[in-house]
Amino acid sequence: MADDLVQEALLKAWAAQERFEPGTSMRAWTFVILRNAYLTDMRRNRFRGTYDEGVAERILTQPAAQEEPIHLSDMHRALLTLPPERREALLLVGAGGFSYEEAAQICDCALGTIKSRVGRARAALNEMLSKDNIPGRSPNDLVAHGAILDELDEVVAGAKSTGSEKATD
Repeated sequence: MADDLVQEALLKAWAAQERFEPGTSMRAWTFVILRNAYLTDMRRNRFRGTYDEGVAERILTQPAAQEEPIHLSDMHRALLTLPPERREALLLVGAGGFSYEEAAQICDCALGTIKSRVGRARAALNEMLSKDNIPGRSPNDLVAHGAILDELDEVVAGAKSTGSEKATD
């Protein structure tokens, strides 16, 4: 630290050499620069904490709390066990990002009905996933994400075609 402080003071003295007044004490002038650099450094360091990499590593990492990861294919199989109306409502609101009002228009039902369907679907999924009551997985089930999104597309497309038929009637 002392070496760094001396080096910083000499660099500052060199940069400010035009302010040195000939005939005065060079030693006193550089000492004032050194003292000011030291005080500035101390002021800065009071806001710095000590860093221990081992402690930081233990604090910043958290062991996994789940016993077993829930795979997307598990979610897809659980979704398939829901009644179609609840699955449709949950897919529109949960995966599709539609508001409850938009989902109610798409499904052609009341707002309260959509909220009820979504709530019951979430509760049923939560119960299935927490009690590990999910239908068995097929070993070649690698496309669950695509299947969920495809089903969402079908729901939205079906709702749009139904809406366009109503508009023409």
